[in-house]
Amino acid sequence: MSNENKTANEEELKEEKGQNTPDPTETEATEAESGSEAQTGEKAETKDEDKAKATEDKDENAENAKTEEPEKKEDEALNAKYLRLMADFQNYKRRTEKDKGDIYAYANEKIVSQLLEVVDNFERALDHECSDESYVEGMKLIFKQLTGVLEKAGLEEINALGEEFDPNFHNAVMTEDNDDYDSGKVTEVMQKGYTLNSKVIRPSMVKVNN
Repeated sequence: MSNENKTANEEELKEEKGQNTPDPTETEATEAESGSEAQTGEKAETKDEDKAKATEDKDENAENAKTEEPEKKEDEALNAKYLRLMADFQNYKRRTEKDKGDIYAYANEKIVSQLLEVVDNFERALDHECSDESYVEGMKLIFKQLTGVLEKAGLEEINALGEEFDPNFHNAVMTEDNDDYDSGKVTEVMQKGYTLNSKVIRPSMVKVNN
């Protein structure tokens, strides 16, 4: 084979090799484009997944809200019922304690009221003159002992003479014109009145100035 033919064949092989060998720049561009498309696809898929998840979470929250609303109302109703029961119990407890206190305070009311007549008779007897001073002193000591026991039980005399007439404490049985007292003042106590632990068990029987 001549040198010319050999050279021609080598050039043809180089051309064929050049045509079959890809351009490195084109290869890199193609790979970059493919990578970019892949990344874009992945981002799109991620966005779609995020949207789907957000929608799912929203639906789940809405469902939970629907479920929680009746439960919340039920809890509020139970709490209100509990508070009412507690208030009723506290009121009942206070009433019971008051009733118990009233029982203790006024348990002796009946017998004390009956003893007031004895006190009245003692006072009338002591108002009479008696020549036997030792007898009078003995009566005074007994009377003092009796009134002391009643006072310890809660008995207290109602102040009436010279006081403004008060229908809550006084029972006016007579009126008069008395220049020594202002109008509406009690001028005379005809029967003493008493309270037992601040409760009126007998009002004072009085005469009131016009």
